[in-house]
Amino acid sequence: MVTKEKKREIVAGLVRKLGSTRSVYLVDASAMTVAQSGEIRREFRKVNAEMKLAKNTLIRRALQEDGKFTVHDTILKGNTALVFAYADPIAPAKVIRKYFEKDKKPSLKLAIIEGQVFDSSQLKVVSELPSREDMIAGILGSLHSPISGIVGTINAVMRDIASLVEEVAKKQGA
Repeated sequence: MVTKEKKREIVAGLVRKLGSTRSVYLVDASAMTVAQSGEIRREFRKVNAEMKLAKNTLIRRALQEDGKFTVHDTILKGNTALVFAYADPIAPAKVIRKYFEKDKKPSLKLAIIEGQVFDSSQLKVVSELPSREDMIAGILGSLHSPISGIVGTINAVMRDIASLVEEVAKKQGA
């Protein structure tokens, strides 16, 4: 049996993790084998995310103490694991979807990403969102496009002027 002190430590650890993330996923971890759990934890580590399994009452207390995320009690049923996204808030959704499509485990209960709440039916939508790096690259690419267009236009005008000067020189020399 877990002592009250140990429970306080678990809740305090979860509150610390909730405080250091802007996105959290709640997944149904029931029916996952130890091997599957270890494999998915390694995948989460690769994308700078972490999965923690805890009792629902302790998760509920941690969420209440943190106050940043609100989760309805109906979500906290069965075995629940929290996935904390520390870098890319979308990367854990891609990992969850990959494993769910393969084995139907773990299943997403709820995701709170940057304050937006997504339920289990929206896993595909969430996992297809572009990552932060992809969005930044897209913005930089769109900012770069007008500049490269202007440079191309200036180069074309310069090339046309050079060929015009060359033609005039040929005609005067002839």
